Amino acid sequence: MWECIPGYNYYLMKKFFLPLLFCAFPFFAHSQDASVEQSTYGIQSGLLGLWFHNETALSSEIALRSELGFDTGFWAGSFYEKTGFLMAPVISLEPRWYYNLNKRQRKSRRTDGNSGNFLSLQTSYHPDWFVISNYEDIRIISDISIIPTWGIRRHLGDHFTYETGIGVGYRYTFAKEAGYLENESDLALNLHLRIGYRFN
Repeated sequence: MWECIPGYNYYLMKKFFLPLLFCAFPFFAHSQDASVEQSTYGIQSGLLGLWFHNETALSSEIALRSELGFDTGFWAGSFYEKTGFLMAPVISLEPRWYYNLNKRQRKSRRTDGNSGNFLSLQTSYHPDWFVISNYEDIRIISDISIIPTWGIRRHLGDHFTYETGIGVGYRYTFAKEAGYLENESDLALNLHLRIGYRFN
């Protein structure tokens, strides 16, 4: 019957379907899946170091984190004149799976800057390039470590972040380069708590 009335279909679409479409648009826009940032970078500091990092999206939930920084060490005792302190360079590559971004978005929690829980495989290398220390002629022995890690990252305001993680993995030490007979391998622990600033 409607098709027999000239212009009725157009009238129905204009008065009913178009307003309905505009009302539904925000719902569909909000229901889109959350995603990691295409690229985000910043600086982080903790009790044992200072690190510059970048995270680049590989998929909607996976980011590749690259990091360049300094790991810190301390030592003391009756055999030393003073408490020792050193900072040694470290290079890290770490694919991260931010597995709960959609859940956080559904609960109206922040996901910008990759705020979420993650599982990662942290690979770090300490080269024997130089050492910053209050002792002279200090060297480190180069090593590489691979550590599966679970962690969380959250925002404090627009740019400040905090991050914590824990993991146990494998370390290989290039001891021959320092004059030892054999290279060595042992367990490695990744236990960190960092405060950071995100530049974008």
